[in-house]
Amino acid sequence: MKRVIPVLLIMDGGLVKSVRFKSHRYVGDPINAVKIFNEKEVDEIIILDISATKDNLTPNIERISEIASEAFMPLSYGGGITTIDQVKKILYQGVEKVIFNSSAIFNENLISETANRFGSSSTVVSIDYKKNFWGKNRVYTNCGKRDTGLDVVAFAKKMSMLGAGEIFLNSIDKDGTYSGYDLPLIQKVSDAVDIPVIACGGAANDVDLASAVNEGHASASAAGSMFVFQGVHKAVLISYPNWDNMQKMFKK
Repeated sequence: MKRVIPVLLIMDGGLVKSVRFKSHRYVGDPINAVKIFNEKEVDEIIILDISATKDNLTPNIERISEIASEAFMPLSYGGGITTIDQVKKILYQGVEKVIFNSSAIFNENLISETANRFGSSSTVVSIDYKKNFWGKNRVYTNCGKRDTGLDVVAFAKKMSMLGAGEIFLNSIDKDGTYSGYDLPLIQKVSDAVDIPVIACGGAANDVDLASAVNEGHASASAAGSMFVFQGVHKAVLISYPNWDNMQKMFKK
């Protein structure tokens, strides 16, 4: 079953959108956005608290519980998760999957422990990447500021071996640009691992969403700006593609 997933970024409690992980623009309240996506019957939703990592904060369990209680679809959460106790508390709020980013790099055991205790299906590793000075795709942390030197494909394979059940592959260079997905890299990662890959970064329309699956071999297409902005002036208007039309666009 192919999926189309909205990604909501939270900064300082509010819903924001970015361009290449910078220029964050406030677009509303995340609870209201979740309620609208409920009405549109989305497949699932991803919530990323980007201020948690930036400001070295722990996950706001009360806020996560509030969001989860409003979400009628499967919910994945990431941001500031560094301990197995935090994982347990987040999952106990009704969140279906936890997403690791920096912790996957600096505390590999947390990936294995989460997969062993709560299942690989609840364990997602987010890989933020962009081209470095020499034009090589590398894994980045700290909201796209720190080059880890890690190769994207090799890192994805390692996370799969550690027990991750899904890879969330996010292009920093494509983020918020409406320039289409990085299909060559998505295909490389998708073909290299035996777990689902969620492609994110650059989607502008339904054709892009389908291309990540059909050409990139991803299991799911994710997007942020495409689902919250409309028109050349980027007015805030939450939308979601017609599911029957999307199914017809996905190759069998």
